[in-house]
Amino acid sequence: MRMTLTVLLACGAALAQAQPQKVYRVGILSPVSLTDPEARANYTLFTNRMRELGYVEGSTLVLEWRFAEGRFDRLPALAGELVKAKVDVIVTTGTPSTTAARRATATIPIVTTAIGDPVMSGFAASLARPGGNVTGFTTMGSLVYEKRLDLLMEVVPGAKRIALLVNPDNSFHVRVLPGLQAAAEKRGRDIFLVNAGKLRDIQEGFAAMVTRRVGAVLVADDPFIGSQAGAIAALALRYKLPTIFPTVRGVEDGGLIAYMNDARYRYQSTAAYVDRILKGAKAGELPMEQPTKFDLVVNAKTAKELGITLPQPVLLRASRVLE
Repeated sequence: MRMTLTVLLACGAALAQAQPQKVYRVGILSPVSLTDPEARANYTLFTNRMRELGYVEGSTLVLEWRFAEGRFDRLPALAGELVKAKVDVIVTTGTPSTTAARRATATIPIVTTAIGDPVMSGFAASLARPGGNVTGFTTMGSLVYEKRLDLLMEVVPGAKRIALLVNPDNSFHVRVLPGLQAAAEKRGRDIFLVNAGKLRDIQEGFAAMVTRRVGAVLVADDPFIGSQAGAIAALALRYKLPTIFPTVRGVEDGGLIAYMNDARYRYQSTAAYVDRILKGAKAGELPMEQPTKFDLVVNAKTAKELGITLPQPVLLRASRVLE
């Protein structure tokens, strides 16, 4: 009897070892291109964290990459491809890609690395309990735009008209605009809207800013516009316009100020959300996380070129000052 039990236990252990490991498929629906340096760096953070969590790409993990290359009209078809590929989770960035994924499936869990206001946009019943198939990270949308407006006013108090550079294909911008216009009016400022869905629009928009006597520029948080940070910073310097960016890249390229939350944390933590879902958690029961840390970066060299003396309170609050 003892030998039989030993044999059974040995056979059971052998069978357990012979069981193939589960292979998970994770779809990445990106509105930009992997050639974009910022996107490449962020997705590297995500894949590295997945590796740290024990997933081996090509063995226990298959990543299905879909890039819209800045053309938001391609997102619905790309989302459909991920659904047909029967991915276990879809990772998105921004309102346009999250919208496309949500319209493509109401059952596959979706984790967004960044979305302006998931409740206002209809993706979640509440941040604490989204309730649907979307979870992830919110950038606190309209509140952050007002903070950027206040920073511009602090640095350039004489700017009575402020240009808002947005992507008309990003539905979140349509929703946030009325609130920002109202906030600007309360502060005695006027918003000049510049719609930019392609590079030529950005170039023509800056020329129009000069004609309309714009005193400063607020750059919207958008994947396409973010990919054009270098061109925007160059145009801002050319036209002598103080500009606030939603990412540090714009300031490193010559922009004046950036105010943003921690993208490194969001992309690494997105992997943790994906891991929890693959292990059985439901997206609708995972709270959507709000940023708790914001970074203020200023470019002192650009300030000098623009003839701006940066206020001491701004410099004291800055996490980085580029000389």
